[in-house]
Amino acid sequence: MPFSTDSWLLTHILLFLPLFHPLFAATHTTPKNATCHSTCGTLPVKFPFGTGFGCGHADFARYIRCSSGTLQFSTGTGVYTISSIDYPSNTLILTDPLMSNCSSMQNSGSFSLDSSSPFRLVAEDTFVLLGCSTTSPVFDQNEELCNTGSGLHICRGMYSCTGVTGIGLTPNAPISTCCVYDPQIVLGSGFMLDLPKLQCSSYTAIYGYGGDEGNPMKWQFGISLQYNDSYYTEACRNCEDSGGLCGFAGLNESFACICRNGVNTSNNCFGRG
Repeated sequence: MPFSTDSWLLTHILLFLPLFHPLFAATHTTPKNATCHSTCGTLPVKFPFGTGFGCGHADFARYIRCSSGTLQFSTGTGVYTISSIDYPSNTLILTDPLMSNCSSMQNSGSFSLDSSSPFRLVAEDTFVLLGCSTTSPVFDQNEELCNTGSGLHICRGMYSCTGVTGIGLTPNAPISTCCVYDPQIVLGSGFMLDLPKLQCSSYTAIYGYGGDEGNPMKWQFGISLQYNDSYYTEACRNCEDSGGLCGFAGLNESFACICRNGVNTSNNCFGRG
């Protein structure tokens, strides 16, 4: 059977397709401009954070995302709502929907902070374990994991709340099942609050007392984290000055300026790069 011209062309096209395919695939790693926004719901979102993949800095993208108008923080133990961000102090507040507070207490999940993440707990964070078993390792006197000084005052405050009925206690119950958790945290070592291992039914975190340490109804419940602010560069500043949003693209996650006109550049949105 003779070898036609059409067959010859088809054979050569098929041979060359694998050579061009990686080039086409690489274009899919560039973020779509429509996925990057300066707000999530009512919360301003600034670098190094982003609202979706390809937005903000790559080191933060695995932890922060915007979902249905809510800015979320993800760890190995769950997804938490970011209720506020204070950019001048590089801090944010997380809200755990299962975490107890004075008004409502319930069985909680655990909380962890990846040691490789660009976040760390702030010194003002106070973790309180509630409804703990008398055999809990937090009560091991050799470990000294419970603050037995000012922590007793915090435990009394929490157990004076009507919300303790949610974990099977009565208001003003004995505080022998409460522990203000004070683990030895080495800077950069991360954090793990494993409630099943600690034999506690619930936890709460307090980042402030609202000017009244004697009234737990005014205490500020949530987890305060500080983030690394060393990621801001001159390239990002130039991008923002031109009206763009800083992001990243490609397999090497190199810097990209996400422009509002749908163009992503390596420089800025003034038509250069």
